[in-house]
Amino acid sequence: MLKNISKLLSGELLQVLCDMGHGDILVIADGNYPAQTLGKRVVTCAGSSAVEILKAVVKVFPLDHIISEPILLMEVEPGDLALGMKEPEIWGEFQTIIKNEYGNEKRIRRVPRNTFYDLSKDAYCIIQTGEERLYGNLILTKGVVR
Repeated sequence: MLKNISKLLSGELLQVLCDMGHGDILVIADGNYPAQTLGKRVVTCAGSSAVEILKAVVKVFPLDHIISEPILLMEVEPGDLALGMKEPEIWGEFQTIIKNEYGNEKRIRRVPRNTFYDLSKDAYCIIQTGEERLYGNLILTKGVVR
């Protein structure tokens, strides 16, 4: 056991986060995400939501300060919008966590699903959560500890 480290951050996940370097990307993915197909390294946290994992990760993860948008969300697909889907509620939860940890200066950008998938292929790691809500996926770009 360690002090002040979330129990959601397993030894395996802490090792991954520690080994990542400046500019490496981390994907936090929902339960529907094709993590095993796209990821070269996948850590499974099926018993936790994407929100819970994000809350734990941001406590130990420096965001890249050089790029203007170190956080990416997957855009809602046009087909889902046509079916009446609004902005996913989970995005507001993500934004609150990010604002509370990093402040307002960190910007979030939305990218099309296929772009998100392509970026995931180059990710250092994908954390596959058990998140059941749609569009519960985000990418974080690692920065440096100052």
